[in-house]
Amino acid sequence: MLIAVESKGKRAGFIAMQAVDSVCHEAVNDFVARHLNAQQEVHTDGLAALNIIDNTQQHEARVTPSELVDEWLPWVHIAIGNLKAFLLGTFHGVSGKYLHEYLSEFCYRFNRRKMEKEIPNRRLNLAIIHAPVHSY
Repeated sequence: MLIAVESKGKRAGFIAMQAVDSVCHEAVNDFVARHLNAQQEVHTDGLAALNIIDNTQQHEARVTPSELVDEWLPWVHIAIGNLKAFLLGTFHGVSGKYLHEYLSEFCYRFNRRKMEKEIPNRRLNLAIIHAPVHSY
């Protein structure tokens, strides 16, 4: 899995997660192109496959001892813990076949957690612009 969490000081901003077959240069490059802005500041752990991020981002990788990981990647481990609680509490287990769908739902909910008041208007707008379904 690849995970990116926007750090907004003392809170997390937006989050992106993607299930991958393997953490390789191609998968990382695809994830970065899809979820990060060009030249964005990115902190990662020292995994060699993540070095490709240097090509498009302001990337700093660091091998971090476990006691300092919360200083270097403050929101990533919290996001992983929240994901685990969400999956076990909501679905009581998951299968690898649908992992991407579970991750997408978690990210959707997480990224809209501060927009609760906007939900009714968003749903109404979607209903208005949606093309009617024809049944024959």
